[in-house]
Amino acid sequence: MSEHVTVGTDGSRPATIAVKWAAEDATRRGAALRIVHVFEPWGHDLPYQPVPEAPEGIARYSEGILDAAAEVARAQAPATEVTTALLSGRIIGMLIKESDDALQIVVGSRGVGGFAGMLMGSVSIGLAGHAACPVVVVRGGQDTVQGQIVVGFDGAAHSEGALEYAFAEAERRTARVQVVYAWQAAILSPYASGYSAYFDDLFAAGKHTVEERLRAWNDRYPRVPTIITAVCDHPVAAICDASTQADLVVVGSRDLGGLGATALGSVSRGVLHHAHCPVAVVPKPQRQ
Repeated sequence: MSEHVTVGTDGSRPATIAVKWAAEDATRRGAALRIVHVFEPWGHDLPYQPVPEAPEGIARYSEGILDAAAEVARAQAPATEVTTALLSGRIIGMLIKESDDALQIVVGSRGVGGFAGMLMGSVSIGLAGHAACPVVVVRGGQDTVQGQIVVGFDGAAHSEGALEYAFAEAERRTARVQVVYAWQAAILSPYASGYSAYFDDLFAAGKHTVEERLRAWNDRYPRVPTIITAVCDHPVAAICDASTQADLVVVGSRDLGGLGATALGSVSRGVLHHAHCPVAVVPKPQRQ
């Protein structure tokens, strides 16, 4: 299969917004767009049993969802090749399988129908914690282009993939990158005020490390303007605050296996819940 971006849809408004976002993303990448709809196995158990939303039957209803999504995608990106696929199985499992050969997977922040479980904390988090490629969770529609990609970076190895994604995305969009380094000191007794200078030194050292690590990325992407925001705050709060002026927020997953929440990490999970713009969760290492 040619290089492609995959987007999941269930026909809901959030999913339609995700389809539009994915169509534009595929165009920027010069890739095809693959639209998939997954319906759970119970649909096979009652193939002719009508439901309120699908009196004509689940299969035909699902095909209608795909046809409508393809029409939206082609209107949004006329020059982009669009294909569709109707899949049966467990939603997270099927989307993870789709991630094996996709440039990235795009989903809405929540859904209904075939994606009944797509609430933040279920499908989105399970997929972002285990997909083989970056996962973008699209929330709401943006009327204006901010020209800025925000990426959280703490100097850890699992953040390198997020940096790579953010710089490449900014270059495609002719945007700038805002690197957010947030450091939160431990909560100590009020009698421990003498440690404030020590914590200031730790914060300064961390900021210096981030600046040094970014030099290589600035050399690699000389046309991408970069700003560093270093704050003493919780990373989720700092990144979500920056997201109000961003087109996309990029975070890394820890890629530790096990449960989805464990693999995703608390910061990435918190950003998915509270960011004001689409969020890309990039695995470690990013697959080329």
